[in-house]
Amino acid sequence: MNADLKDILFLDIETVGCANNYDELSERLKAQWARKASFFKRDDGQTDEDLFHEKAGIYAEFGKIVVIAIGKYSEDEQGTLGIRTKYFADHEEAKLLTEFRETVEKMGPAVRLCAHNGKEFDFPYLCRRMLVNGIQLPSILNMSGKKPWEINHLDTLEMWKFGDYKHYTSLDLLATLFNIPTSKGVMDGSMVSKVYYQEGDLKKIAEYCIGDVLAIAQLYLKFKGMPLVDPVHIINT
Repeated sequence: MNADLKDILFLDIETVGCANNYDELSERLKAQWARKASFFKRDDGQTDEDLFHEKAGIYAEFGKIVVIAIGKYSEDEQGTLGIRTKYFADHEEAKLLTEFRETVEKMGPAVRLCAHNGKEFDFPYLCRRMLVNGIQLPSILNMSGKKPWEINHLDTLEMWKFGDYKHYTSLDLLATLFNIPTSKGVMDGSMVSKVYYQEGDLKKIAEYCIGDVLAIAQLYLKFKGMPLVDPVHIINT
């Protein structure tokens, strides 16, 4: 396998607010959310409770992870490149975080994490939620005391910017530019909370999350000037 493709673990997370009902929050947490929400732009009549339902899942202090999807490149006996995916989904956040941690640790020190906007969102969110749940960080996410070049994190958003930090480019836009299939037709990020709290459909969220992981892995290939993996060589485990 091409050295640029070895030991990369692509990932994506799906998050929701820590509670469906704002009234379930402790008074201390409500006070902290009110402080946070005071910095948000709001429509006329929009309350702290409205903003909680709309935005809480974005922030690790007020949200939780419900799905983590991962993917790696693989090769068959003929040397044909493929992608293998897997997901962790659970209503109990500590359980899926523990399973993810154990899986990553088994991959050894050579593993490199890759996500879209991962350095700003996925990686720190994972670290924060692990600490809140009392879970020891896996070595790949433990950045304490490490120099920047010692951190094996890749970010397709950062790769696309080429040093330009003026704007954000969505994964969906890049997938459109490079003609990469995505799961956006099934649902989008704004629907995750509703699907979770109103439908309780973790499988639907997981399938959407896997779609993003595949899009990231395919996008990485395009950035390396390589052809996309044929869907027949994508295996979901």
